[in-house]
Amino acid sequence: MAQIFHPSFNTLSKVSIFGAVFFLGAAVWGWDRALRAPYSTQVDVPREQPVPFSHKHHVAGLGIDCRYCHTSVEESAFAGIPPTKTCMGCHSLVWEDAPLLEPVRESYRTDLPIEWTRVHDLPDYTYFNHSIHLVKGIGCTTCHGQVDEMPLMWKANTLDMGWCLECHRNPEAFVRPREEVFSVDWDPASLTTDERRALVAEYEIESLDNCSVCHR
Repeated sequence: MAQIFHPSFNTLSKVSIFGAVFFLGAAVWGWDRALRAPYSTQVDVPREQPVPFSHKHHVAGLGIDCRYCHTSVEESAFAGIPPTKTCMGCHSLVWEDAPLLEPVRESYRTDLPIEWTRVHDLPDYTYFNHSIHLVKGIGCTTCHGQVDEMPLMWKANTLDMGWCLECHRNPEAFVRPREEVFSVDWDPASLTTDERRALVAEYEIESLDNCSVCHR
């Protein structure tokens, strides 16, 4: 029986198979890089807001504690967005006529909340509780970054599952004394490995990586 295909088709087939595998691998790699890029994760991307609130000015400049604005963070799953009356507690006396703060004054006059742009927005299928993390010695800057250096707020971390699991599987690398959880200038190097492990034991921190911990 005569040969149907020329022998060169063997080489062509091998090259095609190798090329397809290479292309598929490159496509998966490219998709993974796209998902991790700042455009997708919004990491290090300042978010525009109705009022350009500066954590750098209020925290580093004025020394305002996180809990002054985020009043529910110690008792609730949510840190809470401060109501306009909190802002006006100061700005009825300070910069009271500044055009930049007109949206704040308008919100106060009309009793309509300011529509802030959400910076840290976990998926609806993910459960996160601020209060338990504070009790276990996890500081604000561990997740939110150095807010005292942010003129406009941005995400310092991806907050994706892999990032969260780094802490859940190795809590001694992130724990700090409870009295330092709101400190923006606490130095992680101030604790030895043994001191960290002692805090993990004292605060009864478990290495939790079961799906049901965060997905309920």
